Amino acid sequence: MRIRVGCELAFEFTQPTPLIATLNVHFSRASDLELPDHLKTNPPVPISSYRDGFGNWCNRLVAPPGMFTLGTNAIVRDAGMPDPTDLSAVQHTVEQLPGETLQFLLGSRYCETDRLSDEAWRIFGPTPLGWRRVQAICDFVHAHIAFGYEHSRATRTAYEAYTAPQGVCRDFAHLAIAFCRCLNIPARYCTGYVSDIGLPPPYPPMDFAAWMEVYLGGRWHTFDPRNNAPRIGRILIAYGRDAADVPITHNFGPGDLRRFQVWTDEVINPSS
Repeated sequence: MRIRVGCELAFEFTQPTPLIATLNVHFSRASDLELPDHLKTNPPVPISSYRDGFGNWCNRLVAPPGMFTLGTNAIVRDAGMPDPTDLSAVQHTVEQLPGETLQFLLGSRYCETDRLSDEAWRIFGPTPLGWRRVQAICDFVHAHIAFGYEHSRATRTAYEAYTAPQGVCRDFAHLAIAFCRCLNIPARYCTGYVSDIGLPPPYPPMDFAAWMEVYLGGRWHTFDPRNNAPRIGRILIAYGRDAADVPITHNFGPGDLRRFQVWTDEVINPSS
């Protein structure tokens, strides 16, 4: 299967504004790219790139005053299979966990483990360890939060999503991540593309998606509390402790987002 993914963001700036853009497909999928998904801008500006502390590919640039667009476009080869499940994946004790996973047990900007720990143990303490406990968390979060783009708010935390249960996919992910960490299960925040391939229409407007990866049985596994079902064509851009680590763009100055478009579609025509 071939999937075309990409985005275009248009900003209006009143002054030269440095920014960091994290829009490229994650390096773990680099071998699946038919061509490099270079970041392109209009007007063209110099771009320098680096890897952040999590290994995500980031681009630095200075946007000029006025209208400024940036985006990517790529075709990704994909197996066309739904997210894998592994009901036998075990939960490790904290002392057994690899050192690099421990940061994903700690509270973070949007995942307040200190405020949610008692509730996590009250709700999920009786559930079986391992995969089934994480799935129980996803089932709860999926049913608890009312989804709606009108509820989008960049400052909402996991605790706020729990107490006033509404939000978008990042809020589902933050709450599920916080519950997992409270229960000593490493969990990290992921952002990227999730397609509607295999689902019946009508399809909503495409957007970037958020989900989580959880460390069980010696490896990271994908869980999606927003959709709460395996999806085809999930393509990672970046992961971190929470959304504060992986914003799509981080602007170092004022600017208005005027246009925002995301696409992820199966390429049917083999010549495309």
